[in-house]
Formats: sequence, structure tokens, C-alpha cells
Amino acid sequence: MSSSLSLAVRDSSTMLRRNLLHARRYPSLTLNLLLTPVMLLLLFVYIFGDTMSGGAGRSAYIAYIVPGILLMTIGSTVVGTAVSVATDMNEGIIARFRTMAIQRGSVLFGHVVGSVLQAIISVVLVGAVGVAMGFRSTDATVVEWLAAFGLLVLFALAFTWIAVGMGMGSPNAEAASNNAMPLILLPLISSAFVPLDSMPGWFQPIAEYQPFTPAIETLRGLLLGTGIGNNWWIALAWCLGLSVLGHRWSKAQFDRDPK
Repeated sequence: MSSSLSLAVRDSSTMLRRNLLHARRYPSLTLNLLLTPVMLLLLFVYIFGDTMSGGAGRSAYIAYIVPGILLMTIGSTVVGTAVSVATDMNEGIIARFRTMAIQRGSVLFGHVVGSVLQAIISVVLVGAVGVAMGFRSTDATVVEWLAAFGLLVLFALAFTWIAVGMGMGSPNAEAASNNAMPLILLPLISSAFVPLDSMPGWFQPIAEYQPFTPAIETLRGLLLGTGIGNNWWIALAWCLGLSVLGHRWSKAQFDRDPK
């Protein structure tokens, strides 16, 4: 039992190191994906900030928008995971790994953990841009900060598993990028930029009952020290549900015999 566990840890560590080396050698993909949330942050704060704040001021709007941008950063970053997995599938390395004497789950583990680490680093970088622009979280307690970090990790894990499934089911890297595009677009139809009650009545249910909105409202409440209502358990349910779905989907495709 201990020998099997040590082999699994060794193989998983090797696969994680492989994916981190790929990310370090080819940083352009991650940097390009980071441009979207950073540009939206700059655009909405400096160009639309005074108007979007409804008279409350640009500083109030940056406090409102940063939590949504942080979660949007995760959605943007994991698109790179889908592309990376699809590239591995298309180049035949996944088929080669299937024939090697390694723990089969370690291949997926390397992609998932590597992607989560990249997503959290990306969040830190975008968060630093937000702080430089004036975002402050002075009302949050240490417990709320830890809860916010835990939510970001769970959210990154959930969407990474979904991205891995998308990548494994795509015929090439371009298709994987297109298939993962909803992970970037969903935050645009959430409460990331404007409150739900400011949207047309027919559109509010669409924005409300999707994974980004409860996560954004929970993160916003934690970082700003305000109430989060029942959003926390809805966000947690989305994270757990998407993680299970993505894991089963990815594993089923990985275990399937190649055609």
C-alpha cells in the first residue's frame, strides 16, 4: 500500500514538474490570457468608472469590480489548460503515457495542479494591479481573507477540471480554445460589473443562476467585510459539482481506448 502510494506521489510530482516547465518555457499563452482581465479592469475603472458607479465615485466602483475580475482571471487562465491538454492529445503524448508504467491518474493530476497554481499566481498578479489602482480590503478579517483564498482555490480547481475535459474532447488546440471561451464570457453576464437589479428583468435569472455570480458575491462580501447571505453555499455547491463533473468527464475520456 505504501509502495503504491509512493509511486503515485512520484509520478504525479513528475507530471506536475513537466507542466510547470512547459508554462515557464512558453509564458506567452498565460500572459495573453492575463491581458483580458487586466484590460477590462483598466477600461471599466478609468473609462467607465465614474458612470458605472452611479455617482458613488471611481474608488467605490473599483472596490465593486475587483472581486469579479479576480474570478474572471481564473476563467481566462484555465483556457490555457484546455489548449495544453488538447495539444498533448493531438501530439500523441497522452497515448504514449497510457502505455507507460506510470500511475494513470498522475497525468491528469499534473495538468490540474499545475493549472491551479498558475491560476492563483495570475489572480495575485491581477490583484496587485487592482491594489495599484486603489483597491483596498481593510474591513476583511483574517478569517475572511483565508475563506476568500479557499474560495479562489476551489473555483480554480473546479474550472480546471472542466477545462481538462474540454481539452481532451477537442480535436486540436484551436478547437479547445473556442470550446473554453464560455469560461471567459460567463463573467460578462454576471454581477461582476453591475448589480443584478440593474439588469433587465428577463435577463436577471440568467445572470443569477450561473456559477460566477454567487462566487463573485461571496468573494466581494469576504474582501469588503460585508454580508454574503446564502451565496457562499451556492458557490460551494457549484465548485464541488463542477469538480466532480469535470473529473468524471476527464477520467472517462482518458481511460477510453484511442480510436
